[in-house]
Amino acid sequence: MRYRLTIEYDGAPFCGWQSQADGGAVQDALMRAIENFCAEKVTVFGAGRTDTGVHARGQVAHIDLQSAPRPDKLRDGVNYHLKPLPVALVDVALARDDFDARFSALARHYEYRIISRRAPLALDHQQAWWVPQPLDVAAMNDAAQCLLGRHDFTTFRSTQCQASSPVRSLDRLSVEQRGDNIVISASARSFLHNQVRSLAGSLKRVGDGKWQKQDLANALAACDRAACAQVAPAHGLTFLRVDYPAEMLESPNQAK
Repeated sequence: MRYRLTIEYDGAPFCGWQSQADGGAVQDALMRAIENFCAEKVTVFGAGRTDTGVHARGQVAHIDLQSAPRPDKLRDGVNYHLKPLPVALVDVALARDDFDARFSALARHYEYRIISRRAPLALDHQQAWWVPQPLDVAAMNDAAQCLLGRHDFTTFRSTQCQASSPVRSLDRLSVEQRGDNIVISASARSFLHNQVRSLAGSLKRVGDGKWQKQDLANALAACDRAACAQVAPAHGLTFLRVDYPAEMLESPNQAK
């Protein structure tokens, strides 16, 4: 039986999503917890990888189990075995045999938080990028619009990125003020390694007046990693959710 998992985690104690030899990744923690509950070794296939320190509210994954427990029992049992790690199955549902967390996805949504205030962060120091100086949010949002659409994003991807092409279509990139929080929202079908953090760091440079909108456009056109501004810290980034076609969210007995 195939299951769709919706997963929340604090990325601070993990070395990212992707399984590692030392077992310190979110994927490793989930596979251990599932094996402890179900006595089955499985691979957890995620919708997207997150780096060390990056958080998730709506990471999606799928697994296949022979034992076929009820979804609510699987959720509660695996969560029990995940304690005390800061990772939880928020929801578990039966999935169609052809549902794939990664390849069935239509869009992925990320949020990057900057907190702009003089005082250091006591509660959010692992959840947001602290910037003590004020930022021009309107200028950041205006500049962000020049990055929308289909482009070669070589400037804004890690040199370690394994994607076969640097070309991506960025569907949404917005910057808004919410009290002390400056929230950068990014949506696309897929992202390159470090792309959102690279965009956030470059937008911050616009916000502090060191770059203008044209500088950001020039950085994009350069197709050169050296043209990117500082890459924003990982702990400010959260993987929010994944969109799928409605038919892919049907339970097996609904599928035709």
